[in-house]
Amino acid sequence: MSLAALGSHRATGRTITEQFHAFDTHNPHVFKALERLAARRLAAGATRVGLKDLFEDLRRQLPYGVAGLNNNYTALYARRLIDEHPHWAAAFELRRRRAA
Repeated sequence: MSLAALGSHRATGRTITEQFHAFDTHNPHVFKALERLAARRLAAGATRVGLKDLFEDLRRQLPYGVAGLNNNYTALYARRLIDEHPHWAAAFELRRRRAA
């Protein structure tokens, strides 16, 4: 199997979760921005919020984007938002995790 087929996380030797935690630690403003975006949408009457859509909004809002903001992190950010705001749980669709 090629390295590309294994996924870029295998090339670094770190899992996606480990990469996420490193990114989140170095970029706490990303979580705060996602939290604000989700809160605004829910306050405006949204009943469902998609993290990939929030990622794209965040990328558009920041003048130079967010280096390292990987779409692989969307599920982990959704879980973190729910952990911090349990009353938002119904707004996010979560799937069973296949990997740690």
